[in-house]
Amino acid sequence: MNLLLALVAGASLTLGFAPFSLWFVVPVGVGLFAYLLQLPSTQKPALLGWMFGLGWFGAGISWIHVSIATHGGLPIILSLGLMLLLCGYLALFPALFSFILKRYFAIKHWPLVVAALWLFCEWLRSWLFTGFPWLSLGYSQLHGPLAGWIPIIGETGVSALVMLIAVSAALGIANKQFKAPLSLIVIMLLSGWVLNQHDWATPTGKVAQVSMVQGNIKQELRWVPEQDRPTMEKYLKITESLWSSDIIIWPEAAIPKLEPLAQEYLMLLDAKAAEQQTGLITGILNYNFENQQAFNGMVVLGSKQAGSTTGSYQYNHDNRYAKHHLLPIGEFIPLEDWIRGLAPIFDLPMSSFTRGDFLQPNLQANGYLLAAALCYEIAFPRQLTANLHDNTDFILTVSNDAWFGASHGPHQHLEIAQVRAKEFGLPVLRGTNNGVTAFVDHRGQIIQQAPQFEASSISSPIAVVRGNTPYRLFGDNIIWIIAMIGLGLANILIRQEKSKKAQMTEADSND
Repeated sequence: MNLLLALVAGASLTLGFAPFSLWFVVPVGVGLFAYLLQLPSTQKPALLGWMFGLGWFGAGISWIHVSIATHGGLPIILSLGLMLLLCGYLALFPALFSFILKRYFAIKHWPLVVAALWLFCEWLRSWLFTGFPWLSLGYSQLHGPLAGWIPIIGETGVSALVMLIAVSAALGIANKQFKAPLSLIVIMLLSGWVLNQHDWATPTGKVAQVSMVQGNIKQELRWVPEQDRPTMEKYLKITESLWSSDIIIWPEAAIPKLEPLAQEYLMLLDAKAAEQQTGLITGILNYNFENQQAFNGMVVLGSKQAGSTTGSYQYNHDNRYAKHHLLPIGEFIPLEDWIRGLAPIFDLPMSSFTRGDFLQPNLQANGYLLAAALCYEIAFPRQLTANLHDNTDFILTVSNDAWFGASHGPHQHLEIAQVRAKEFGLPVLRGTNNGVTAFVDHRGQIIQQAPQFEASSISSPIAVVRGNTPYRLFGDNIIWIIAMIGLGLANILIRQEKSKKAQMTEADSND
C-alpha cells in the first residue's frame, strides 16, 4: 500500500509544473513521500524512493512517448517499454536519496541533511550520461511564494528548499509537533514573497524591437526534400512584414537544407536583412563534407553592428552557435556501433551531430549580444552561466517541440526558460517551430506568446537591462554552502550523541 501511495505522490507532482502550475501540489506530494519514508514499517527505502520517482517521471515526462510512438517507428509495446526504461533510470536518483537518508541518518536529523542529499542526487542527475535535469522541483515554484528565492539560490536551491519544507512538515505531522515546521514554512514563504518584490536588474533605457517567426511545419515534412522550397518560402512570406524589427528570430533548423547547400538562400536573406538594417538569426544544420562533421546550430545574417547596411554572412563565419549539449538518441546515438539499426528510433535523420564548444562567443545581431541555448540546453543553467557576460543583452533559445505534439512537454520547456530569465535577470527570447514561442522579461514573466500550432509571428519591444542576481554571480555555491552547514551540524550532533552514549556505556560498565 505504501509503495502505491509513493507512486501516486510522485505522479501528483506533474500538476505543479506547466501547463497546470499548481505550485502547492509539489510540497504536498513530496511531504507525503517523506511521511511514508519515515515510517518504521518502511524497510526498503530505496524501493519506496524508486516508486516515487517512477510516478514523478512516468507522469511528468509522458510527453516523450509522443515522439517515440509517432516518430520512432516502434510498436506500442516497445515504445512503452522504452519509456518505462527511461523513467526507471531517472527514478534511481530519488531511490539513492531515500536509501542514504534512511540508512545513515536518524530521522530527527533529517531536516539538517535533506538539502545536501537532495542537491547531491539532483546534481548527479544533471550530468550523468550527459544529464537530464527535467522536472526539477524548483521549476514548480515559479508562480508560488518561493519564487523570490530563484534569483538568490537558483532553481536548484529552491528545489532543496521544497524538500526541506516538505520533510520538516512531514516529520512535524508524524510527531505531532507543529510549531517548528510551521515557523519554517512561514519564514520561507514570507521571505520569498519579500524577495520577489526586489528587482535585481534595471532597464538601461535602450529597447530592441524583436520579432519571432513560428513556421508550424509538421515534423513528418521537415526533412522531405520536396518540402525544402515551400518551407523556405513560407518563412520568407511570414517575415515580409517584420523587416523593420531590430532582430528577427527563426526557430531551430528553420531552414531545412544543410548550410553548404543553402548558400544562395542564405546570401539572399543576408542581403535583405542588411538592406533593412536588421539582424536575422536562424537555426540551421551545418555539415562539413570534408571531415563529415554535422552541427545543429544558429547563424546570424544581416547587420552585425547597429546601422550597418552591409551583410555579414559567409559560410563558416564566426557569428554562429553550435549546440554543445546534444540530445541522446535524437542528436547522437550512445554505443552507436551496437544499437544503430536495431529500430527506426535509433536511426533518425540527423542523429550523429558533433558537439559544439562549451564556451562560445555571444551572437551579435544589429549591435545586440545574445547568449544562445539550443533546445533543451536551456535546462542547464551552469552551461548558460559560463556564456553570460556583463554586456550580454538577451538570452536566446530556439527549439522544435513539434516532436511532442499537444502534450505538456512544450509548456514545461517554456517554464524552464522563464526560470532561467528570473535566475539571471535577463530577458529570454524563445523561438519555436510550432509553440510555445514567447518573449519572457527579466523577471520570468511572459510578455507575449504566439498561439500554439499556428503559423504566425510575434513582435514586441524588449528592454535591455543591466544588473546581477546573486545566482548569476555565485551560481549554486550559496545553496551548497547552506546545505554543507546543515550537514556539518548534523555530523556534530551525531558525534556528540555517540560520545554521550559511549560515556554512559562506560559508566554502566564501571558500576
